[in-house]
Amino acid sequence: MLSAKRRWLAVLVFLAGWGVSHEAEALAASHLAPHRAIYEMSLGEARSGSSISAIDGRMVFEFTGSACDGYSLNMRMVTQMTDSQGETNLSDLRSSTWEQGNGKKFRFQSAQYVNDKLGEVTMGRAIRDAPEEDTVTVRLSQPARDELDLSGPLLFPTQHSLALIDRAVKGKTVFQAKVYDGSEKGRKVYNTTAFIGKKVSPGSDDARLEKAAKERKLSELPSWPVSIGYFDIADGDLTPSYQIDFRLYENGVSRELLIDYGEFTVQGRLSSLEYLKEKKCK
Repeated sequence: MLSAKRRWLAVLVFLAGWGVSHEAEALAASHLAPHRAIYEMSLGEARSGSSISAIDGRMVFEFTGSACDGYSLNMRMVTQMTDSQGETNLSDLRSSTWEQGNGKKFRFQSAQYVNDKLGEVTMGRAIRDAPEEDTVTVRLSQPARDELDLSGPLLFPTQHSLALIDRAVKGKTVFQAKVYDGSEKGRKVYNTTAFIGKKVSPGSDDARLEKAAKERKLSELPSWPVSIGYFDIADGDLTPSYQIDFRLYENGVSRELLIDYGEFTVQGRLSSLEYLKEKKCK
């Protein structure tokens, strides 16, 4: 059960910023709204063979920044997971990242607490010499000092988000990319495949929106159903390590989250949404 919870950190990093490196000019028009969102997390489906019987928790993240100042993301998710034997574990995942607007630099740190005891800590930074460069150098300071050279092209989380929205707006239905988000002790690069559904026009699904979504007038924006599979490059597996389904809005806000780990799924329902003050580029 704990191994599944560790993988949630990669999911968290993705959710708040999902590349500008080769496409900076093309993606300049894309806009991610600074915001703070809260999701109520619960068990969706426990399939045959799963050891999970219940999940209850909350995820909070705050996304701020701009192309000129860089993008910052602070997230925390606290969940209580109960297995089929009735054993309960409390997991507290915390993550903070900063990504330069042109995609040259990416800093990340994360910590995981299990039953109030600090466990895994990851900290490091990734640098590409120039936005058009494919190779990324990663310098880790925790859990151990190390340096990695990652072959590209690959995208950082906000780069990936901007590229995904750009393709959705243009009517593209499939988007494949390598993504590095500092997860799995800073050593993991995922192959991702995103399937983008038909555009949902503004106002067409008002009746289904949560109270928070209605109050912040999400229905006035176009959106797309999106499904992204994360594949382990090292394993070469054709089955994703996990899959995320969600409704993506043009301003970068997401709702109707569903995280599929194979043995079980986790649902995330938007319960609060606050738009934050935006700092304009000079």
